[in-house]
Amino acid sequence: MNQQRVQVPIIDLTAADQAVSIALDHAFGEMGFAVLIGHGISPNVITAARAAVVSYFEQSLDQKLQDRITQENYRGYIPLGFFSPNSASQMPDRYEGYKLHLEVDAGDPICAACDLYGPNKWPLSQPDMRAAILNYWRDCDALTTRLLRLLAGILQIDATGLLDAFDKSLTNMTLLHYPPQDANDSGVGIHAHKDTDALTLLAPDPVGGLLIRPRDSDEWIAIDAPANSLIVNIGDLLELWSGGYFVSTPHKVINRSGQARFSFPYFAVPRFDIVVSPLIPPRPGFTRSAVPVGDVSREVWRTNWPDTTPGGQGYDLGTLTD
Repeated sequence: MNQQRVQVPIIDLTAADQAVSIALDHAFGEMGFAVLIGHGISPNVITAARAAVVSYFEQSLDQKLQDRITQENYRGYIPLGFFSPNSASQMPDRYEGYKLHLEVDAGDPICAACDLYGPNKWPLSQPDMRAAILNYWRDCDALTTRLLRLLAGILQIDATGLLDAFDKSLTNMTLLHYPPQDANDSGVGIHAHKDTDALTLLAPDPVGGLLIRPRDSDEWIAIDAPANSLIVNIGDLLELWSGGYFVSTPHKVINRSGQARFSFPYFAVPRFDIVVSPLIPPRPGFTRSAVPVGDVSREVWRTNWPDTTPGGQGYDLGTLTD
């Protein structure tokens, strides 16, 4: 079945800040997604990161299982179809992945304050992966800082206070491989969800497969993005900080391209002790409880594990139904 395609707003970050702010205001207030060009991340950095992702997943399953993720350390290899949506009623997602978090030394005091912090598990079989991914991560951090400054200006709030929330953040990445799905396969690469972070950055794979459901629409539509661009979208935390002014938009992945799809989304998440609530008066009808970042992050990751269910705290864990 052919998917309706949409061109989300393309924003050139080499333009003056005022022009960029106007474009971001429109994109994030209406659709929650934008395509960034002139974003400052070198194509060589993105290419190296993608090559590292492809090289890792091309290994044998036995080799990858040596890096397997555990419930005690939410870092490392996620086997195909292993993780489930944060709901007992949905099938496992059709991807294999590799989970990484902000690199924190095991002796850092923040590890004692919150068990979500610690060093990453880097595969010994892929010695070049660490540098390639961390170079890309560093550039995503810088781009996120610029975007947050601009978004603070749009909301007319203190940018310093917003940026301080990302000191020793819970920012993380997931390296992903989606095998091609049969045309008649009703499953999904990743289930319908809204991101539970603040901002997501994604280098698009040319095979496509990312679908979004804009506000006031029942249709899932595919995103087109030019080469060397980045897709950025608002997550639930920034929607909440903005009192509903910015929109966290549902999305999912279905890979019926006939080719392997690879991606490596970067998720900007505040520090564990931040409690997110509106920083400006909420829009009419927007009512959401404050979100304790560490508690919700822990619950999202815990309930991805097979045979676990949400613990009844009432947290929104992002999973949606079609």
